[in-house]
Amino acid sequence: MSDTSPEYDIVLNEEKKRFELVEDGHMARVNYVMLSPTSIIYTHTVVPFALKGQGIASYLAQHVLNYARDNNLNVIPQCPFIRAYIDRHPEYDELVQKSTR
Repeated sequence: MSDTSPEYDIVLNEEKKRFELVEDGHMARVNYVMLSPTSIIYTHTVVPFALKGQGIASYLAQHVLNYARDNNLNVIPQCPFIRAYIDRHPEYDELVQKSTR
């Protein structure tokens, strides 16, 4: 994100298979499934109405894609928002598993 964007804490909740961001008592999240030790499927992005319009979904998308990059994971973007984020940010295109392009 840019230097003027707020920073949020994101927690990896492996038990529930999601990345969680809590702000003002509301939780936004990206759900995932580990397809294999080298592939992650991002299945759904949820941002509660109270948090909409703050760039939180994009912040989450950037975080989960950087997580995949840092952990050498191929990404399967089943979530339409994650897919659209990748389309708008071609620097993440290399992460997408070839069979899902």
